[in-house]
Amino acid sequence: MSAVTMRAVTQEAFGGPEVLRVREVPRPEPLPTEVLVRVHAAGVNPVDWKTRSNSGVAGVLGEPPFVLGWDVSGVVEAVGFGVTTLHVGDEVFGMPWFPRAAGGYGEYVTAPARQFARKPRTIDHEHAAAVPLAALTAWQALVDTARVQAGQRVLVHAAAGGVGHFAVQFAKHLGAHVLATASQGHHMWLTGIGADEVIDYTTTPFEHSATDVDVVLDLVGDIHDNTSIRSLEVLRPGGLLVSIPTGVSPELAAAAQQRGVRVSSFLVEPDGPALTRIANLIDSGQVEVAVAEVFPLEHAAAAHVRGEKGRTRGKLVLRVV
Repeated sequence: MSAVTMRAVTQEAFGGPEVLRVREVPRPEPLPTEVLVRVHAAGVNPVDWKTRSNSGVAGVLGEPPFVLGWDVSGVVEAVGFGVTTLHVGDEVFGMPWFPRAAGGYGEYVTAPARQFARKPRTIDHEHAAAVPLAALTAWQALVDTARVQAGQRVLVHAAAGGVGHFAVQFAKHLGAHVLATASQGHHMWLTGIGADEVIDYTTTPFEHSATDVDVVLDLVGDIHDNTSIRSLEVLRPGGLLVSIPTGVSPELAAAAQQRGVRVSSFLVEPDGPALTRIANLIDSGQVEVAVAEVFPLEHAAAAHVRGEKGRTRGKLVLRVV
């Protein structure tokens, strides 16, 4: 690799996983207030394969070619003018630029220094790369949007997934009584990380088991078995449904108003300070990070195939270095 190029997974057209190819591309340089990070590992998220295939895109990447990826963990290689919070050699992790292009599936990324935080000391880069987008989604939805309080009842759908397993742990950390939906094979693990009640959605309609819920974190949406609409039934009067993958449709808003409950759409934002708080929870042993599988950068397409099948416990990660 020359001094001005790097390896990255690019795509020249929308399509299936086969459009992902490793190429040599120009290496970015940090502008003032930015850092250049040598990426050791990159997280893989549903938004990645949705962007790749041009279905339900949350970002604004436009037409290919582009480089996917927002979750990164690595080491600061250079700092731009004005950066005082990070230094060359610092181990960092972050979700830079989301939903704009960050190029996380590459050997280097640049972004404002304050969109990163120091990597948790107790985990490696591959586990750290699994954290930012999923954990920030759960944290911002529960803390900033729902303002979960101790003693409230919180229901997390798809609790064994990337966002879900963080949401269970954060809700428990906030003092909530945590209900979770997941298939039977994940129940013991979810109980171990903080779920008070786990509902097997494959055998029991969750609305038959969950009652008087203050907050529902819906990570499934109405495209799968009307999960959002059905979730309104379990909310107490004035309760809140945070709908993440599909947002709030006019039909969902009308149904919520009729039942006297609230609904909110949500999109995660870069948040260095929140990542610092999350890193502290990880280092103190209060939050664990589940990684289902690690793929080499050259096998990004295989990671997408695995992710699109669903039902992974935790996150998928690319090893860049």
